[in-house]
Amino acid sequence: MTTTRRRLTGVAGIAAFAVALAACTSAPADDTAEAGGVKIAAEQSVGAMDDFKAGTTFKATEPVTFSLMYRDHPGYPVKDDWSIFQHLADDHNVTFSRTDIPMSDFDQKKSLLIGSGEASDIISVSYSGTETKFVSGGAILPVSDYLDYMPNFQEKVEKWDLQDELDNRRQADGKIYLLPGLRETPNVEYSVAIREDLWEKAGITEDPKTWDEFAEQLAEVQKANPELAYAMSDRWTDSTPLGSLLNVMAPNYGTAAGWQYNNTWYDEDSEKYVFTGTTDEYRDLITDVSDLVSDGLLDPEITQSDDQAVQKFISGQSAAISGNTQTLTEYRTKFADAGQPDVPIRLISIPAGPAGSNLASGRFTSGLMISSEAAEKPYFKALLQYIDWLYYSDEGIEFAQWGVEGETFTKDADGTRKLMDDIGWSAVNAGAPKKLNADFGYSNGVFLPANGSSKELLLSLMTDEVADWTEKQLESKKQLPVAPAPLLDEIELEQTSLLQTQLTDAVHAATAAFITGQRSIDSDWDAYVTEIEGLGSGQLIDTFNTALERAKSK
Repeated sequence: MTTTRRRLTGVAGIAAFAVALAACTSAPADDTAEAGGVKIAAEQSVGAMDDFKAGTTFKATEPVTFSLMYRDHPGYPVKDDWSIFQHLADDHNVTFSRTDIPMSDFDQKKSLLIGSGEASDIISVSYSGTETKFVSGGAILPVSDYLDYMPNFQEKVEKWDLQDELDNRRQADGKIYLLPGLRETPNVEYSVAIREDLWEKAGITEDPKTWDEFAEQLAEVQKANPELAYAMSDRWTDSTPLGSLLNVMAPNYGTAAGWQYNNTWYDEDSEKYVFTGTTDEYRDLITDVSDLVSDGLLDPEITQSDDQAVQKFISGQSAAISGNTQTLTEYRTKFADAGQPDVPIRLISIPAGPAGSNLASGRFTSGLMISSEAAEKPYFKALLQYIDWLYYSDEGIEFAQWGVEGETFTKDADGTRKLMDDIGWSAVNAGAPKKLNADFGYSNGVFLPANGSSKELLLSLMTDEVADWTEKQLESKKQLPVAPAPLLDEIELEQTSLLQTQLTDAVHAATAAFITGQRSIDSDWDAYVTEIEGLGSGQLIDTFNTALERAKSK
């Protein structure tokens, strides 16, 4: 896999940040505390280790209790007696005062608590961009002021060449307010799952090399299996039409679509932002998917529920459906429950497109924010050390993902880990009576941001099938470059907020209409572009490009 690297020069604060990252991470963090950040006073150092450095196991020098805004996942509801809580308390002197919020309400209630000044020390499972609206109110800590106290974070950023991407997370004041999960490799999980038996009946044994070839294969599968209602009927469509499929296809068309659709697309040639939903690349993508529907290969019910789509797949009405590395187990289990335990299913390798064979830019995942009030707490320095150890050290990430050696897993002399026979996670030991997350609290997004970690750890908790598929994608594709951040100021953010929402809604609605044939791409595209311009696409792009030029000139 090739990683394309770009540096955005002139962003406020980059020079100071570079000094911080250049500091020797093998030395205790305090040795560099005044090089580029804010010095933490002794009054805020209760429980902190004096010799904390990259690779050091964190253990508070006395018991500390941090407040935690906890996203409670319905798949593994939080339990006070989880192993992860017990070991953090016994082995690291850390306990929590939790505010448990159901996953379905998490984003809304998180915003309410932060806005009302009731934010916890640690605000878990936060995605890029969600911090922006809290910056002006001062409720969120500018963590970039304190990176000198996070040697593991600095080491990973340098080792994995993530500084440019981190610089792009700066706000207009030049500071960073959200600590992202870090990945050594891009995230690749989603593709299309197919029934190999129906593909083989059509004489097809190889994955399609391109999306055009995928369309040809669907036609052959439909012809060879006339009992199919459609060769493909898709899931993950009810919130964003064809959200997963368009998202997987888009990087190889040179655009963004589906789940990761964004109104602004950085054009490498002009070095300016353009409006994504009206580009030729976006039109080409929508045209090809529309052709699948008009040719009778893709189910036009592109806003159906997951249950409807999966049922069509299991009942033999379709031969393909969007999937990921975890849903393979779901599909196989449902086939077995339906009395068909031997139906062969696999994820196809992601096909290439007109723009090449690519993976979307970015190696950051969901992360966390810290309340600005935490900086006044007696244990503030210990809090930073704990976060740095758990989320960014090799030892901490292994603990958060696998648990405790001898309790939840074993490790061979060569370092190979294996879950205990009675513990399962996803497809690993799928039939085990206990689950690593539900019964122990590990592999939990609150403590392990979207499995953000090293490639070795990422692959370690996968079946051989999934690990092989993942490695194939990583080795055969190029990661797209990260677009430079325009660094909108507070007024510009307010001006564009409403524009962003109404434009995104309009693009999604038109996309669905074009794909299903309710609107003709050939005859209605120009009218659609005019509609989008009338909603303010030009104003949005002008604002972004003005901010981008301002950032470059600093």
